[in-house]
Amino acid sequence: MKKSHSLGEEAIARKGWLLANRFLLLRRLSQLLILAFFLLGPLAGIWILKGNLSSSLLFDVIPFTDPFVLMQSLVSGHLPIFQAVLGTGIVLLFYIIVGGRVFCSWVCPVNLITDAAAWCRRKLKLRKEKVLSTQWRYWILLMVVLLPLFTGVMTWELVNPVSGFHRGLFFGMGAGWVLFLMIFLFDLLAVENGWCGHLCPVGAFYALVNKIGLVKVDAINREKCSDCLDCFDVCPEPAVLKGPVHGQKKGIGTLVKDISCTNCGRCIDVCAEDVFVITTVLSGKNSLAKVEK
Repeated sequence: MKKSHSLGEEAIARKGWLLANRFLLLRRLSQLLILAFFLLGPLAGIWILKGNLSSSLLFDVIPFTDPFVLMQSLVSGHLPIFQAVLGTGIVLLFYIIVGGRVFCSWVCPVNLITDAAAWCRRKLKLRKEKVLSTQWRYWILLMVVLLPLFTGVMTWELVNPVSGFHRGLFFGMGAGWVLFLMIFLFDLLAVENGWCGHLCPVGAFYALVNKIGLVKVDAINREKCSDCLDCFDVCPEPAVLKGPVHGQKKGIGTLVKDISCTNCGRCIDVCAEDVFVITTVLSGKNSLAKVEK
């Protein structure tokens, strides 16, 4: 079906601008609040979060440790302290509940850059050409994990744009601006959603964690779908929607189970027919039973 409207236009007309952008606003609030909590300490002496996204302390008591960083540390031959292990357990438990790739859409500051590139692509009406396999991120993840075995150094952390963003906030970006500009231009001019969707090993790691994520998106009202394709256009991982939205004849359930889904809520925002909801794996079993009937 050929589109005759701009992305999200129908949703705004039916639901109003606020409801048609509520998940976007919540994501930005989440990302900016996390950055603000880290900055309040050095700037105002209010220490809510100490450290960065790799390792931090909440109110000087609760530790958070990035499990991907801890894994690299172990492979490089460095034994972690108990606090780091505890912090990793807390973070893993959180992402097992909400879905691992929630990190990519609700926490990661680089998402602000890649979303800006995606917005510019839509405004400039640049062609969508898939020139890279999404599997590249898993090969890069494997390389990132294996390199410390031979170097004894967490090599990825030297160039990781996520931790680099936080270092830049405290100590100045310096050459970091070049890296962020390269990511922006790569997503804008080379590959749509190129960095997060095709190359980033951090996203690949959290996608694997997402295998047991409990919170999911559900196309529970797909019979209302008008085939406007807005959800596919706005989704950073559009392949995850194909089965849940159009798999009724094949007996495919409506729950978005693909590990690449970021639970960003973009599909919910732009859908004028309210096809999608946020639900849990347990609730999603009811929708599968509905399909089988």
